[in-house]
Amino acid sequence: KGVLFHKTLPNEEMTDLILGSRVCDQYDDLVIEWIVGYGITVGSETFDTCRWVGRFEQAAGGATLLTRKEIKQHLCSNTTAKDVHIRQALIDRIGPPGSKKSPGPTFGIVGHEWAALAVAVTYWDKHKEAV
Repeated sequence: KGVLFHKTLPNEEMTDLILGSRVCDQYDDLVIEWIVGYGITVGSETFDTCRWVGRFEQAAGGATLLTRKEIKQHLCSNTTAKDVHIRQALIDRIGPPGSKKSPGPTFGIVGHEWAALAVAVTYWDKHKEAV
């Protein structure tokens, strides 16, 4: 059908949004892409991300965590798929971005929003029977 809402927010604003939504019961579950160690060296950004995942999970009172491999396998049937393949799988499924004059169902999605959409679609597919 298309993406109803998307926006990139600073982590602090996202935490406030989660807390506010929780109070108003505006969502059923928070779904986050979880980091898995594969024996490679990671930088401080990765550890900062882990801390924020914990903060989001705490703010929501719990969360569903999906790994990148789960998402790749689900959308591309291949755990070695790259971001470009995931983006194409989402476009094939939901529809192309289109243009400003003729926006498509994924119009305006940029950067990390594609990864967030991949998380959402994977979660939906795996849990839609319960919704």
